Amino acid sequence: MRYERTVTALRFGGLVLTGLFAGFLVTVLVFELSLRSFDGSVYTQVRQVELDRLDVLATALLLPAVPATAIQTATDVKARGSAFWLTAAALVLLLSVLVTTLVFNLPINADQSAWNVQTPPADWASVRDRWQTAHAVRTVAAVLAFAFLSAAAMSPAHTRRPARAPAPAREAMESDRAEATT
Repeated sequence: MRYERTVTALRFGGLVLTGLFAGFLVTVLVFELSLRSFDGSVYTQVRQVELDRLDVLATALLLPAVPATAIQTATDVKARGSAFWLTAAALVLLLSVLVTTLVFNLPINADQSAWNVQTPPADWASVRDRWQTAHAVRTVAAVLAFAFLSAAAMSPAHTRRPARAPAPAREAMESDRAEATT
């Protein structure tokens, strides 16, 4: 019983963290796309404000979501039902978000945090485009991961099963069956 409660809490926590992370990425994507009509100076200033704290929020949501989803996948591995495959797909997607972030977004973030607001680099727009493309990829992956975890949570393997009959009623049913076979 304690194990089931722990797994349920972990499943809920992973789902909530992944949902919040996906929503955060969608918000940043919309915000970033609205910046496309501004010049390099405005873009640089806004990006530096974003980089002040938003990376901390992203890390606080993504880093616990990945192991929570990995543990969920491990607990579902024996069943090999739809919940396992959905959770495994969500884990792969979250790992792709992490890799995309590490390989593309974080190095660009480091460069942009050092840009001069008054005179951004000549290639600022191409750097912005690379960051936004990588961000769009990880946003789609995170939203799909959230959708898969939601579907896994609603799969028959994770919906509430009917409770067993109380012990006295169960004993009476077993006694009736025994009498019927003799």
